[in-house]
Amino acid sequence: MIPPTVYALLQCFLLADFIQSAPVISPSDPSVALREASERAKTLVEKILRDVVAVHAATVTIEGLTLDSAHTTNLQMMVTSLGIPPAPVLKPPSEGFTLDVCVNRMSAGSRLYQGLLGDLSGRLSGLSDLQADLRDLQTHITKVKEAAQLGAGVEADQIQSLDLASRLHGDYGVQVAAHLTLTQLRSFCHDMIRSLRAVATYRPRLAGTR
Repeated sequence: MIPPTVYALLQCFLLADFIQSAPVISPSDPSVALREASERAKTLVEKILRDVVAVHAATVTIEGLTLDSAHTTNLQMMVTSLGIPPAPVLKPPSEGFTLDVCVNRMSAGSRLYQGLLGDLSGRLSGLSDLQADLRDLQTHITKVKEAAQLGAGVEADQIQSLDLASRLHGDYGVQVAAHLTLTQLRSFCHDMIRSLRAVATYRPRLAGTR
């Protein structure tokens, strides 16, 4: 029978050997943090994408205006007259489209649609939850920036005042504006999901490395 003191010592040695041989995963690993932040952001974007479909069905009642309907010449003219800008172009990060640019454009786009929905909410109900999700998305994008060790991107983060509300005349104009905004938001969400998948596998360069 092994004496208690010897048994206790053996346990200590075995535990020390196990700890030493176990793989060390640092919670501050930039790659792990970036992947987790990107996955959380993607999950929220997927929810927004589902909600866009429901919100469009509930708020846009003009016959023929569906999320999949082609943009006619009249709709293109309405885009111009309403002053609705296109969403920022998004692509997976690459040498020609840096991670910094990618994440800042995600931020700029989500703020753009948050602002447009804010203008529309004065004339249409049922948009507040979508606005709240876009606001929450900003928090997730900030987490992605922090995990990727990016700068604040102040210019991209600023909400541009488009004053869409002043150009909304009549129910038809409101309906078309809602249709165009939600259609563009859906397309932007698809681009965000693709980009976030790529960002999740991105390996940030450690400080001091070349």
